[in-house]
Amino acid sequence: MSVVPPPRADTAAVRVRRRIVQMCGHGRGGHLGGSMSLVEILLTLYQDVMRVDPTRPDDPDRDILLLSKGHGAIGLYAVLAECGFLPESAIAAYGRPGGTLLAHPVPGTAGVEAPTGALGHGLPLGVGYALAMRLDGAERRCFVVLGDGELQEGSVWEAAMAAAAHRLDRIVAVVDRNGLQITGPTEEVLALEPLAAKWASFGWTVRTVDGHDRNQLRAALSEPPEPGRPTVVIAVTVKGKGLPYVENQVHSHYARLGERQLARAMAALERGDQAVRP
Repeated sequence: MSVVPPPRADTAAVRVRRRIVQMCGHGRGGHLGGSMSLVEILLTLYQDVMRVDPTRPDDPDRDILLLSKGHGAIGLYAVLAECGFLPESAIAAYGRPGGTLLAHPVPGTAGVEAPTGALGHGLPLGVGYALAMRLDGAERRCFVVLGDGELQEGSVWEAAMAAAAHRLDRIVAVVDRNGLQITGPTEEVLALEPLAAKWASFGWTVRTVDGHDRNQLRAALSEPPEPGRPTVVIAVTVKGKGLPYVENQVHSHYARLGERQLARAMAALERGDQAVRP
């Protein structure tokens, strides 16, 4: 009796994860784990929530996204390619001589608004954008994607306090709550819990969702804000999502995949060894 192989996984999330893995097989590698945990968050923002147009990346009426956890840049690049902002050739050239994409986002790349990577700076930048939008009388929104380990930076909470004090309801923070940072579990390095209560105590509306469920993400990110209150979405995710043998592993933070490792990872994604939603 012949065994019929499972159908090839080919959702947007799987395609994005393939690009991330490919970039980790180029040159010096990349931040694998924290990029894989971002996939559904970024896809939902770009495809379902934000007012953006890949044919007009500098549209003055566009919404703004700041990837405060700049080490997740290859996740952002992979999503920008999926959404038509970047050509596939740019992804293929990552980490190679002549490539234009860097390890952290820099302006000049379509879809990138500001240089990020010095952790704790994204939310303060977002507060500035939101204040400017108010002064312009614009109906735009600013989304800031943060890592959970990044929340150990004091500048994040200064910005959170300022956003609430200025009643900036056009800013939305999204926390990639994968529970791990480069040196270990966040709760062992410098505990964050009770995280939702912390944000609420700073005057933010808090919504907690499964960060790999696009329906939950879409609902939380699309819901109108409470007047005068900034919003934070705590997206509970899995570091290394999509590759079962590295999921929830600290060592997935950065990876330089050799030929065999790259082939193994791509084969896992081709088989659909993951429970991601389209």
